[in-house]
Amino acid sequence: MSRRSKRQQEEFSISFLDVICCGFGAIVLLLMIAKTVEPIVLEEAELDLDGQVQELQEQLAEIRGETSVLNRDLNAKKEQLDIETKRIAILKGELETLQAQYARKTESESEEGKLKGELTIALQSMTDEMKRLLGENYQRKNNVIGGIPVDSEYILFIIDTSGSMFNYGWDRMIQEMVNTLNLYPNVKGIQVMNDMGDYMFSNYRNRWIPDTPGRRDAVLSRLRSWNPFSNSSPVEGIQKAVRTFYDPNKKISIYVLGDEFTGKSIRNVMMAVDRVNAQRGEDQRMVRIHAIGFPIQFSRPLHLQTTGLRFAALMRELTYRNGGTFVGLNDFR
Repeated sequence: MSRRSKRQQEEFSISFLDVICCGFGAIVLLLMIAKTVEPIVLEEAELDLDGQVQELQEQLAEIRGETSVLNRDLNAKKEQLDIETKRIAILKGELETLQAQYARKTESESEEGKLKGELTIALQSMTDEMKRLLGENYQRKNNVIGGIPVDSEYILFIIDTSGSMFNYGWDRMIQEMVNTLNLYPNVKGIQVMNDMGDYMFSNYRNRWIPDTPGRRDAVLSRLRSWNPFSNSSPVEGIQKAVRTFYDPNKKISIYVLGDEFTGKSIRNVMMAVDRVNAQRGEDQRMVRIHAIGFPIQFSRPLHLQTTGLRFAALMRELTYRNGGTFVGLNDFR
């Protein structure tokens, strides 16, 4: 037992020492490695991180600065864009206005061209008709004589047969009738009524008197003693003449011869004539209305001249509105 116990004690002692030595050696080696490497690595890593943070902060500051600049530029661009947008809107409005003006002008020019063409055709038609009526050898510079257009084919006289006209201005009235008829050497029809609408020749009621030298002489002869009742207002005669003789295919002129107007209202006369002699197209009435004024009332005292002044005012406006001319004579004798 003693020899066996001694050998076992020797074997345990040598192996144990070897293991212990190796273990201590490994620990020493690990401590040496840990103390010499790890602190250096951590310090470098800390330095690197600080540098990166600082660099990132600098980049962030730079980016923020660039962002501010870009935002400022963007705001400026937005303001400029708003200004340009408003300017474009204004220019669009001006363009639309110009386009509308151009369209109206083009339309107007088209209408003027159309109207010119119609006038040319009408002038040609009238010229041909006047040549037929006046003869090929008849020449006239224009169709206006003494300011009165003489382009009508039918003429109708409405004569004031009141006492003042018949007693004081009748001879001058007949002379003006002759002068007027001379302006129309040959027309298609003549008619004579007084201011009340009464016919000179009852057998030609509602129809035209043929224009012949004999009929003209008959008219002038009958006129010398023709003296029917008159109220010195041409309204009734004009209304009857237009209603009876208006024909869209005929050129008709009415001549009103008188010296005074005793009606209540000039305005009412205008409205009555406007209703019966309606406008056909622009500035075109169914018939023309001319007037010749005899200054008989102006030979009276000033306070008795009112009816003569009213006749002049009435006829001046009436002829203007109905495409005619008012001629005021300076003497009735």
